[in-house]
Amino acid sequence: MAREIGFRRKRVFYEWNRRKDYFMSSLWAGGVVLVIFAVVALVLANLDATREIYHHVLLAKLTVGFDGFALSRTVEEWINDGLMVIFFFVVGLEIKREIMAGQLASVKQAALPVAAAVGGMVVPALIFVAFNGGTPYASGWGIPMATDIAFAIGVLSLLGNKVPVSMKIFLTALAIVDDLGAILVIALFYTAQINFAALAAAACVFLLLVLLNRFRVYKMRYYMIPSLLLWILFLHSGIHATIAGVLIAMTLPAEPRYSRKYFLYKSRFLLENFRHNDREGVEVLSNHRQFHDLYALRRIAGESISPMQRLEHALTPVVNFLIMPVFALANAGVSLESLADLRIFSTSLGRGIFWGLVVGKPLGIVLASWIAIRSGVAVMPKASGWRVLCGVACLGGIGFTMSIFIDNLAFGGTPFVAPGKIAVLAASLCAAVLGAILIGLLAKRPSGR
Repeated sequence: MAREIGFRRKRVFYEWNRRKDYFMSSLWAGGVVLVIFAVVALVLANLDATREIYHHVLLAKLTVGFDGFALSRTVEEWINDGLMVIFFFVVGLEIKREIMAGQLASVKQAALPVAAAVGGMVVPALIFVAFNGGTPYASGWGIPMATDIAFAIGVLSLLGNKVPVSMKIFLTALAIVDDLGAILVIALFYTAQINFAALAAAACVFLLLVLLNRFRVYKMRYYMIPSLLLWILFLHSGIHATIAGVLIAMTLPAEPRYSRKYFLYKSRFLLENFRHNDREGVEVLSNHRQFHDLYALRRIAGESISPMQRLEHALTPVVNFLIMPVFALANAGVSLESLADLRIFSTSLGRGIFWGLVVGKPLGIVLASWIAIRSGVAVMPKASGWRVLCGVACLGGIGFTMSIFIDNLAFGGTPFVAPGKIAVLAASLCAAVLGAILIGLLAKRPSGR
């Protein structure tokens, strides 16, 4: 009986781990968690019992440092200026990987997603300016330019085989170029008064990180202190601190210490040595030679993966299941009183954001793609067509994380922040539903399915 109970427990534990690993590795999981935390934030910000506590926690001061040097920020600022640096760091790693070995590695591969991303940024910005030019809302033109990669890919993954793999790759590459565009917009247009002394010091630290890369320093501990210093200098430079995360990502080594050929040779040697040192009835715990073989094999395997790839693999779950949900929890909690009577959508701010994301994004993506393909600069992704591209383009209107982030930068300290967030949430939801419906109606299932 006890043995049967133990067997059942092991089976339940194994099944739990299997499902957990499946969920954590699913493309749609990050988007689902993001939506859940956004809904929780809305509930906390609108219930009488939790509204005051929610805002009190976000506005609470948290000081880190020591006498003579300390950073004092609210919890919300620590999330937006601190945790989001890691998010932008991972975005930087993704951009670098795609440029070096992915969909942006050649002009032919990059032409379509780059063109689509540019169109998907320019047209929404123009629509916003058409509604808000010359108004107090004009600085928010960057809000409808962004695409939330986790949310958009998550919705696309839920649609299964209705969408060709090539189109999923296209949307991923488009969203990465879109992120790069958003980073440039933040760096160039959403900055406070620039402190040139801090910026010059940051340039020196960045140069040090570049030199570490050039001298093939692979130990990440040597990058940690300069990276932290770069972030602190950016905090005081006037340029948003999250840009430091992207710059740090660009300095990390993209090549492994050991080549694939060396790994194959060395791993075969160590495995052969492991077999040679095997003793019947003696476990590795008591066999020091086998222990050293395994330890060396682990080190060789680890050093055969570039630091850039190791960090991206390790941090992506952290970003998807911790940092972005926490960001949503801190920033999606807005009062829905103005949504109840739709006052926000009677203003030029609400209309500019909503129509910029829901109409401007897909229109810009499709129009730029058509121009690129008709001119011969790019080609349509394999097994795809204009119908499915139009549906996928609608998913580009899911702004969410990045749009809310730019909304904070554009309207920080003004009453326009909350209405802007409401418009972003409504537009992102509408874009997700519209994209899913269009793909479901227009896309053809692959033959044989």
